[in-house]
Amino acid sequence: MFRWLHGPGSVFKEPLPGSTNYLNAYNANGQLLRALENAPPRDADEPPPVAPGEDDALETVEKNIAGGNELPKEGAQDLMPFPLNRNFRSQAVLSEELREEIWRRVIREGKSVKVVSAELGVEMNRVGAVVRLKSVEKEWIQKGKPLARPYARAILNMLPQTSFNPDLAPRPHESINDLPVHQATLQQIFHPTSESCAFTRKDAAKVFDGTLLPADERIPHPELIELERERLDGVPRDERIQRQRERLKVEAGKREAREVERRAKEEREIKVVAPLGGRWEFRFKDISVGDVGKDGRGEKGVGWRYGIPHEDRKKGQVKIPTRVA
Repeated sequence: MFRWLHGPGSVFKEPLPGSTNYLNAYNANGQLLRALENAPPRDADEPPPVAPGEDDALETVEKNIAGGNELPKEGAQDLMPFPLNRNFRSQAVLSEELREEIWRRVIREGKSVKVVSAELGVEMNRVGAVVRLKSVEKEWIQKGKPLARPYARAILNMLPQTSFNPDLAPRPHESINDLPVHQATLQQIFHPTSESCAFTRKDAAKVFDGTLLPADERIPHPELIELERERLDGVPRDERIQRQRERLKVEAGKREAREVERRAKEEREIKVVAPLGGRWEFRFKDISVGDVGKDGRGEKGVGWRYGIPHEDRKKGQVKIPTRVA
């Protein structure tokens, strides 16, 4: 064991600068595989390299980096921290620069979460989480609270990161247009249809639920589909950008109008009672027992959020159509 620790294992004493440092990235002699692949060819009369010792394994890599010989980007094999689990690969995390840029665009520039997500290739939920945590961090800094900066830097150095460079085009961090799973689509439905009729995604959505939107409209960024269609139609880039700005402006206006209407409706329907000098306020709303509907599944009923399981897999239930509309 000590022979390995003082030999090939010595490369794991310190993090590899600017890269992950997992076991799968090295061969049995403690040599970085991707560095060997890009190494210059060796002469025929040159002796083969020997296994590194305690002091020269990581030192060789650092000398190469200091001399301008940057390491290649990690591949799939370099991101496997567990040699016996080859199906697990370490996923990239947002770098500190990218998180700061997300916060700046949302808070300082006033851009929406949706726009920043499309610009930087970061999913909207993650953008919102970054903004909230960054706001808490800056609030702590203003209050003089200590931050665990050394710990955060040490953890980031061990993981692959999605970096941000203002001079280059942003590199997508993850897929931002995955279709969310709707509750109405979790049931089995046998729907007869004619072979001569077109059955589109919009028709499939209506079969699951009459109010369910098709997949093209339920994805987080449906505007990207329109942009791609315009590109395929040969619309110039400047015109595409202008059209997209107009669409975003119209959508922002609709969103603001919906929010104003929602608040006005809430003020009309909910009665607020605030005791004099109290720290709490009581909110009362009229509820009707008939809101649950005939089947007890109405969404306006009390407790509907807790849900009722579908019976499509329950024994004895009729699962095939009993009539044709």
